[in-house]
Amino acid sequence: MKKLLVCLAVSTVLFTGCSFTQKSNGIIKVNGHVITQSDFDREFDKSIDNSVFKSFGGAKNFAKTEENPMYNVFKEKVVNELIIKALIDEEVEKRGIKATKEEVQEELKGVIDKVGSKDELNRILKERGITNAKFTDDLKTQIRIRKLINTIEKVEVTEADAKKYYDTHQNEFEHGEQVRASHILIANDIVGKIRELKEKDPNISSDKINSELEKYSAAQKVKAEAVLAEVKKNPENFEKIAAQKSDDKGSAARGGQLGFFTKEAMVPEFSKAAFSMKPNTISNLVPTQYGYHIIKVTDRMEAGVTPFVKIKDDLRFYLETKQQIAVLKKFTAGLMKSANIEYLNDSFNPAKAINVTPEPKAVEQSVPAKK
Repeated sequence: MKKLLVCLAVSTVLFTGCSFTQKSNGIIKVNGHVITQSDFDREFDKSIDNSVFKSFGGAKNFAKTEENPMYNVFKEKVVNELIIKALIDEEVEKRGIKATKEEVQEELKGVIDKVGSKDELNRILKERGITNAKFTDDLKTQIRIRKLINTIEKVEVTEADAKKYYDTHQNEFEHGEQVRASHILIANDIVGKIRELKEKDPNISSDKINSELEKYSAAQKVKAEAVLAEVKKNPENFEKIAAQKSDDKGSAARGGQLGFFTKEAMVPEFSKAAFSMKPNTISNLVPTQYGYHIIKVTDRMEAGVTPFVKIKDDLRFYLETKQQIAVLKKFTAGLMKSANIEYLNDSFNPAKAINVTPEPKAVEQSVPAKK
């Protein structure tokens, strides 16, 4: 089941829109289309912010220097993605593939249905710094690329195909014991608070930061205790209180509902508390790295295998997406071979970025690379 859920997220390399401007120096030319430094910078920052480095401040705190090994890894990845995007964009234009207004609205409706509401979608977009106009453009690109795939090879997965996969991959649909719970989060975002303090005063001292953090954490705990007292007094209003006061805005829009989850799906402190509770009970404050949680458990499910009927639609989508990605990757590999790719800036050329270690001289000592 984990594999299915992971793969439901379509590769951004293949299904994200692209546009190239001439507002900064060109670094790569792909069949005449210029990729600029600003294109690279924008996609590089996005790649870092969508990675594990987001927990450490994302692109703002990432060292963009050749001395940082991870910079070179992400640099090569982003360059490759930009080239592929340029080739796909060119092919879509060449074939005259369009996305109608009705198709975009249908695509948007599907996204809204998945996240729960239009307000929740707007919250997610704002959190990620994406404008509604940019998101609409991305939907158009997604539709055009899907049409491009269908012109290359028709991909269709029947319910029978999905059932065959389900029957031969039973281990992927096994799940451990699960609970269904809701929560209210009063955040204690230490990393975010440090960033806020440094933005206000770049020269702030460590002692001042520690002092401000202590005040902030104490205030958040007092706030959490007050919300807990309110919940304990009126447990029937849990959903209403969650909607009004939880700092987890995603679940707050659903009255704090998190649905069913396994122990592994949550941080240890949260899981330990939730799985020790009986249905229809409410916890005391549960501190985690995110802040203070008030948990309400509403149901439990024993370990077992998810029935086919519950996941057949998601499974068909997963299998279709997997095949579509395979078709597009094969197609773009062919485009790459015949493409005229010119590196206007040699630092972005993988062939010239390879470091060749010189023969050591008798009077020199080797110097270890910086880590």
